[in-house]
Amino acid sequence: MQVKRRADYQPPAFFITNVELTVHLHPHSTRVQSTLHIKRNGTHQHDLVLDGEQLNLVEITIDNQTVDHHKVTDTALIIPSVGDEFILSTVCTIAPDSNKALEGLYLSNGVYCTQCEAEGFRRITYFLDRPDVLATYQVTVHGDKKVLPTLLSNGNPVDKGDNDDGTHWVKWHDPHPKPSYLFALVAGDFDLLTDTYTTMNGKQVALELYVDKGKLDRGQFALDSLKRAMKWDEQVYGLEYDLEIYMVVAVDFFNMGAMENKGLNVFNSKFVLANPATATDEDFFNVESVIAHEYFHNWTGNRVTCRDWFQLSLKEGLTVFRDQQFSADMTSELSNRIKHVRVIREHQFAEDASAMSHPIRPDEVIEMNNFYTVTVYDKGAEVIRMLHTLLGKDGFRAGMDEYFKRHDGQAVTCDDFVSAMQSVTDLNLTHFSKWYSQSGTPEISVTRKREGDKTLITVSQRTPATADQQEKEDLFIPLGFSCIDATGQQYQDRAGKVTNGILLLDQQQITLTYDQQESELIPVVLANFSAPVRIKQSLDSTELLAIFLHANDDFNRWDALQQLYDWCISQYEANQQVDETIWEGLKSALSSEKTNFELLSECLIIPSFETLCQSRTNINVETLNAAREQFVREFAERFEPELLAIYQSISLADYHYDQQDVIARRCKNVVLAHLGRLQQNSELVQQHYTQSDNMTDTLGALKAAQQGHSDPFNALMDSFGERWKSDPLVLDKWFSLHATTEREDILSHLTMLQAHPQFSIENPNRVRALIGSFAFYNTSGFHALDGSGYEYLTDYLINLDSSNPQVAARLVTPLTQWQRFNKHHQHKMKTQLARLLEQEGLSNDVYEKVSKSLAYESSAE
Repeated sequence: MQVKRRADYQPPAFFITNVELTVHLHPHSTRVQSTLHIKRNGTHQHDLVLDGEQLNLVEITIDNQTVDHHKVTDTALIIPSVGDEFILSTVCTIAPDSNKALEGLYLSNGVYCTQCEAEGFRRITYFLDRPDVLATYQVTVHGDKKVLPTLLSNGNPVDKGDNDDGTHWVKWHDPHPKPSYLFALVAGDFDLLTDTYTTMNGKQVALELYVDKGKLDRGQFALDSLKRAMKWDEQVYGLEYDLEIYMVVAVDFFNMGAMENKGLNVFNSKFVLANPATATDEDFFNVESVIAHEYFHNWTGNRVTCRDWFQLSLKEGLTVFRDQQFSADMTSELSNRIKHVRVIREHQFAEDASAMSHPIRPDEVIEMNNFYTVTVYDKGAEVIRMLHTLLGKDGFRAGMDEYFKRHDGQAVTCDDFVSAMQSVTDLNLTHFSKWYSQSGTPEISVTRKREGDKTLITVSQRTPATADQQEKEDLFIPLGFSCIDATGQQYQDRAGKVTNGILLLDQQQITLTYDQQESELIPVVLANFSAPVRIKQSLDSTELLAIFLHANDDFNRWDALQQLYDWCISQYEANQQVDETIWEGLKSALSSEKTNFELLSECLIIPSFETLCQSRTNINVETLNAAREQFVREFAERFEPELLAIYQSISLADYHYDQQDVIARRCKNVVLAHLGRLQQNSELVQQHYTQSDNMTDTLGALKAAQQGHSDPFNALMDSFGERWKSDPLVLDKWFSLHATTEREDILSHLTMLQAHPQFSIENPNRVRALIGSFAFYNTSGFHALDGSGYEYLTDYLINLDSSNPQVAARLVTPLTQWQRFNKHHQHKMKTQLARLLEQEGLSNDVYEKVSKSLAYESSAE
C-alpha cells in the first residue's frame, strides 16, 4: 500500500481554471462530458496525469483534436506531450446504481447524489482531484423530467429547458473558484421548503431545503437554524453569504453527517429532519449545530480551503470551534462544554493512546478518508479554542479578519492560519504551533508542599510516547487555574503568574508560591477545560467536594464530582466499600443544587465505561463494568427519595424546544434513568412513556426501562417498534437501544434485527445504529470473555468492507483500541484484527487501521 506523506507535497504540475460539465443521468450508464481549461504550472515537461477511478473513457480531445497517445490505468489518465495551455474534453460513463461505497456519484433510494470529499470527484470524471486546484464550474444536468423533477448543482441557476425525449436540463454556474471536493450534484423528486434571508449589506438570498416526499413538516427547524447561523456569522465574524441561493438537501444514504459543497449542502437526513414527535432535544440540537457547521464552512473551508489533505484541521478544527461557539450562544455554554469534553475524553484520548495516534496535522496516511478523526476535528477545535483564550475575543477576531484578508480564494496551510494570528499579537506563537505537529495527550501533574511560611504548588507537564512519535517536546499550554481553601476562599500566588484565571505553562515545570494558610490549599485546575490534557493530582474526597461546593467555574465543579465518582467505582473494583461520609457528602452536594437543573443533570450522570477506561490500564472489563453497575445501583437506592422529589418537582407544559424546557426535561430524564434501575419504579417509567407528548420523554422512558428488568423494557420496545416501524430515522433509535441492551443472547438478537425490513447494510445510518452501537457501547456483549463479540463485529466488517469501506473503517475502531485492556482481551481482539488483515481485497481504509494496530503490538510489548 502506498503511503502518502505531508513532507512529499509538491505543487500541481498543471492548473485547471475553468470546468464545464454536462451530465446525462442514467442509473447504470450516466454520461459525463467534461471540458477543462488547463494551464501548465511553471516550466517543466511532465506528462498530464489526471486522477480517475471506475470510469469508462469513451472519447478524448485536446483543442478539438482527437488524442490517441494517452494511457489509461486503474487510477489515472496519462497524456504526454501536452502544451502550456489547452482545452481538454473527455466523455466518460459511470454506473451510479452499482456505487455502494457512496463516493463520487451514486444512486440510492431513487436519488442521485455526490460525495466528493476527500477524493470522490475522480469517480465522476478525470481531473486533478486535489484541494489546491481551484476552478470555476459551469454544470448542466440532464434527467428524466417525471422521475427527476429536481436537478441541482453548485452556484446559481442560470438556464433551464426541456428536451424532446422527455428529459429536461438545468444549467448552474458557480463564480467562486473551488476545489473538486466541493463539487455537488443532486437529482430526485423532493418536497421543497423555501425562505429568504437578507444579508447585512441588504442582499436577498433565496433559501431552499429539499427533503423526501411527505417530510416537509420536519424541515422548518433546519431552515430556521440556517437563518440563525447566517445572522450569527455576520454579527460575530462579519462574514456574509456570497451567492444568490443557498440550498440544503437531505438524503438518507450518506456516509457523513453532512457536506459543505459550495451553495449546495448535502445532509444526512438525521441532521435535517426534526419535529417533536420524531426528534429528541438532542436531535434538535444536532440539527442546529450541523446546519451551522456546514454553513460556516462557506468561509472557513470554501472561500479559504486546504492546500492538501494533511491540512484538514485548518478547515475542520476551526469550523468545529465556530459551531461550538454558535451552539453555546444559542443554548447553554456549560452543557455544550461538557458535551465536547466527553467526546475528547472518551474518544480522542483513546485515539491518542492507540496505534492510530496522530497530530491534528498528520504527517502520513494511506487512505485519505481515515483523516476524518476526532483528533483532526475535536482536538483541532480545542487547539483553536486555546488560541482564542490566548488572544482574547477581540484579538482572535482581528486574527480571523487578517486570515480572510490574506487568503480569500486560496488553498493554504495551518501555518498560514497561525501566521495570521501571529500578526495581531505580541505573544510568540512559534512554541504554541507545536500543537499542530505533536500527537498525544499531555499529562499535567500538580503537587503541593508546605515550606516555612509558604505553600509551593508545582505544575509540570509531560506527553507520553505515542505509536507515531516516541520523542516529545514541552508544549505551550493555557491552564485555567485558581487556588482555594476548604471554605472556598480564593488565593493569589505571590508572583502573579496566574493572570485572569490562566496559568501559561510554557515550560516543563512552573512552581507557584502562596502565603501559608491554616488549612490546606486546593488547586483548581483546567477551568472550562482550557486545554486538551489530563490532570494528575492527589485530591481526597473532602477536597473534591470542596471544589464542587466552592469553585467559581461550573466545569471544575462538575469535573470534581466526576473524579469522585471515578474514585468510588475504583473502590468497588478493589472489593472495598465507599465510606458513609462520602455518601453523605454526595447527598449534601447534590441537594445544594436541587433547583439548578442544568448543573444537577450533568452531575447526576455517572462516568461511562468509556470514560472510566481513560483513567485505567490493564483493564479487566468484567470487573470494571460490574463495579460501575454496583455503584450506580447503590446510588439509585441510597438517593431514591431525593431523586423522586426532584422528578416530581419538574413539571412541564406542552413540548417546546427552548433552553429552559430542554434543561428541565434533561434533568427529569436523567433522574428517571436512575429510578428505573429499581423494580419498584417500573410503573413510574411506564407512566412517563404513556404520558409523553415528545420523543425526548419517550426515549427517556425507554432508556430508563433498559436499566431495569427485561419484561417491562421489552413491552415498551415492542410498542415503540410497532408505532414507528415505517420511519427509518426514528427506528434507528430503536435499533440502537436493542444493540446496547446487555443480554446473554445479544448476538443472535443482533442477527435477528438485521432481518428487519427497515435494516439495510447499504444504509450507513442503519449500520451505525445497530452494529456501531453494539461495538462502541455494549460493554458486556462486545467484550464477552469468549471473544464472540469481537468475532461478530469482524464477520460483519468483512462483509461491509466490500461495499462501503469508509463505514467499515470507522466501525473497526473499538478493536484497534486493544491496548487498554488486559492480556486476555488483547489476545482475543488481536486475533480478529489478524483475521481482517488476511482478507483478500481488503480496502485501503480498513487495511491502514488494522495493519497499524497490529504493528503497534511489537512496539508496545
